Amino acid sequence: MKRIFWLVLIFFSACQTTACQPQTPLDIIYFVDGEEVRALPATSRVPAEILTENDITLESADRVLLNGEIVDATEPMVCENCTLQIQHAVSMTLITPYEKVEFETAAPTVGDALAELGLELYAADLIEPPVGTRATDQLTITYTPSRQLAIRVDGQILHIRTAAGTVGAALIGAGIPLVGLDASQPSTSEPIPEDGQIRIIRVVEKIETEQKEIPFETEYIASDELAIDEEKILTPGITGLIVSNTRIRYEDGVEVSREVEAERKVREPSTEIVGYGTKYVIRTITVDGEELEYWRALNVYATSYSPCNSGTDKCYPNTASGKPIEHGVIGVIRSWYNESQGQAVYVPGYGYATVEDVGGGIPGKDWIDLGYSDANYQVWHQWVTIYFLK
Repeated sequence: MKRIFWLVLIFFSACQTTACQPQTPLDIIYFVDGEEVRALPATSRVPAEILTENDITLESADRVLLNGEIVDATEPMVCENCTLQIQHAVSMTLITPYEKVEFETAAPTVGDALAELGLELYAADLIEPPVGTRATDQLTITYTPSRQLAIRVDGQILHIRTAAGTVGAALIGAGIPLVGLDASQPSTSEPIPEDGQIRIIRVVEKIETEQKEIPFETEYIASDELAIDEEKILTPGITGLIVSNTRIRYEDGVEVSREVEAERKVREPSTEIVGYGTKYVIRTITVDGEELEYWRALNVYATSYSPCNSGTDKCYPNTASGKPIEHGVIGVIRSWYNESQGQAVYVPGYGYATVEDVGGGIPGKDWIDLGYSDANYQVWHQWVTIYFLK
């Protein structure tokens, strides 16, 4: 039909401005009727009158086109060579989320028909069939208008329009993905909120691992391959290991929760085996001009005492072994005395002596008391090496 219409327009050129004055009625006009072009007698310049004279019915919703332009059918035509065309109205149905409307229109397309109804269309609206579809009789149009949304995400507010029914569909349409543990308020399965406000919460969870050692035990065993007072690790100990995980949740970069998971023992401790020496090894050394043969040398703190200089208000002349307190008698702690009573020793600066007494005021094993008589008592308060003689 368009091809014929434009051929007619070319054949009958449009009137010039100076010749378009309606001074006399037209003899004929050309009428485009579908694919056919007809010449109609015309005694008037008013399209509606010309159509009525030629028994052509014009419905109230029909459109009249003069030389391709929509005109008021009741107004006189201002042209010499005139071509009329009628766009007949069709019945259509519009379905929206709120109502169902039946209407008639002569609009050429769905979009034009909706515009005639006063609808303001947006690119985000859902229209089926599409707006460019040719308007036909009994066509049903489904129209879902879009809404304005404000989406808070990543520290900014994005304004979009959407016709989606759920939050999730709106976010997908806006190209705003929820990644990993991300969440939205409202949730993606809920309908679009009435206030149009949606918040995206970026969620990140991190695992912090804490390790706690379990101390190992130490077992001592005698070794005749080691000299007395020597120790050697025979089997190294291994600490046990307990691991606990803490799950930390961040929302938009702010920590919101911290959950400690159950501890797990990932390694049992292993006992350390230490050998202590039982082998007597005789060594030689010269001290104070004396050549000594000894099997043990210990660094100890030495003090001195005498019968009446024992730290009490009484005088005690005898030792635990029954010998009198005098030069050459030393006191030690009870465990040493039980093991080495009568043991010959040499103390630099003091001389030869034997273990004969238990020092009641001696606080630890690295402390000895050097005996003197009251007449030749000397005060000792110093560290010294004691040699246990062969």
